[in-house]
Amino acid sequence: MSMAPQSRPHLLGTHEIRIRLGGISRQRAHQLTAGPTFPKPIAELSLGKVWRADDVEAWIREHRPGRA
Repeated sequence: MSMAPQSRPHLLGTHEIRIRLGGISRQRAHQLTAGPTFPKPIAELSLGKVWRADDVEAWIREHRPGRA
């Protein structure tokens, strides 16, 4: 059984977060995502951690308002 497209959460990996934050370096993205204020990932896959896009966008609005 597949999920309906509307019920699929929009997910972001570190690469997408880097792009969303203006093309920051991989190192800086890892620093930010490991920080105490960044949302916890919803899963850790063999390719890396993934976050809900809504959680990341809320963090950006609060901590990087110039990027919102």
